[in-house]
Amino acid sequence: MTPVVSLRDAAFTYGGPATVEHVTAHVCPGEGLALIGANGSGKTTVLRGILGGVRLAAGEVRNSATRIAYVPQVADLDRTFPVTAFDVVAMGVLRELRPFQLLGSRRSRVLDALAKVGLAGRANDRFGNLSGGQQQRVLLARAIVSRPELVLLDEPFNGLDTENRAMLLNLLHDLKGEGAAIITSTHDLVLAEETCENTLIVSSSPRFGATHDLVPAYVG
Repeated sequence: MTPVVSLRDAAFTYGGPATVEHVTAHVCPGEGLALIGANGSGKTTVLRGILGGVRLAAGEVRNSATRIAYVPQVADLDRTFPVTAFDVVAMGVLRELRPFQLLGSRRSRVLDALAKVGLAGRANDRFGNLSGGQQQRVLLARAIVSRPELVLLDEPFNGLDTENRAMLLNLLHDLKGEGAAIITSTHDLVLAEETCENTLIVSSSPRFGATHDLVPAYVG
């Protein structure tokens, strides 16, 4: 099966020396890849590198997906931005619309996605007024509604209680069942074991100082 994303000895930089090096991995449709490591180890840099938001310093990155959903950490978002939960999820279908075209029938898709994450009744609530866990669920709904080929998640369990963790696991299994490839950064081994066929261990390396080694491993 042809990989959706393939990295071969990739290194990423924000402009100076490479901050992450020696990244070799791939993920195929319907599979999951977990980036496991401590905070600050470079997991988010790898995700941004796949998205093209961090410059490739060496090696190769191939990404064949045309529909990509990115679920960032809630802590990275501006809670003061005046949008509703519905507005945030609707962003996932904007690429399908022509200039000035209304949502039309896609409106029901947005509401269905909110229902899947248990927030059907909060569609008109301001996003910034929701709890951290609810905001995370809205971002997951935005990913679902875009019908993605590739889903990138940055520490998706942050701010979620036991019930919502179970919901997230079910959603990821559903997405994989629909053929989406999943790449998630996490320090949660439960998430990696239950949703991902392969893992990539991200750890600081004294040989490179501020850079990192990524070592492939497999979850049995």
